[in-house]
Amino acid sequence: MSASSDIRRQQFETTNWSVIKQLGGPDAELALATLCEQYWFPLYAYVRSRVRDVHQAQDLTQAFFAHMLAKNSLRQAAPDRGRFRSFLLTAMKNFMANEHVRENAMQRGGGHTLVSLDFEDGERHFGKAVVDNMSTDRIYERSWTLTLLDRVMDQLRGEFEQSATIDRFDALQPALSSTAGDFSYERIASRLEMTETAARQAASRLRKRYRELLKAEVSRTLEEPSDVDDEIRRMFQSLEPETG
Repeated sequence: MSASSDIRRQQFETTNWSVIKQLGGPDAELALATLCEQYWFPLYAYVRSRVRDVHQAQDLTQAFFAHMLAKNSLRQAAPDRGRFRSFLLTAMKNFMANEHVRENAMQRGGGHTLVSLDFEDGERHFGKAVVDNMSTDRIYERSWTLTLLDRVMDQLRGEFEQSATIDRFDALQPALSSTAGDFSYERIASRLEMTETAARQAASRLRKRYRELLKAEVSRTLEEPSDVDDEIRRMFQSLEPETG
């Protein structure tokens, strides 16, 4: 995508629901690209966890979007029907269960690229997203969470790149994860040539900015901003091992 397209997307994006409304307008192509970028991998991970053949899983994912576009089904989603990702998962389940619809969509969209989906990268992420004995629905939720967290991290990294302080970000990034085994303020301080107190303060600022970006990104997926904290809790629960 060109630099001008990136600028248009930044101006275009508000919430997922406003993006959905644009599917029938002049920005329909950009709206589709925006939604696919956010949701194609979780859907692919779901299909991939049910379909053993990699190429068939890829074709099914492409065909699903072709089918949804042909039927204008994405515009049927509405905030009062629940989370958009839940709507998509239900639509995918129905698509995979309906053999006639699936085969027709495969014929129309199986070899036609509607949007650019990096399946090679998707396979790498799929290997990280799947946990043994995890249900396919949980894989979908986990994949959605990981995709969103990656997007937030990219935004945060981008801010440091713009200010030409990427080395500082690379040194501080382990502070974002309490599970980082080799995390040490002393090591960060030495790497950045600052005091340990200054390193702790810098890490605190990084965590604060990360939380701000996370809340902003999650709020785009919701109709009610007041649901953000609850949604974030649900997201991190999807990363925990299943019980029972």
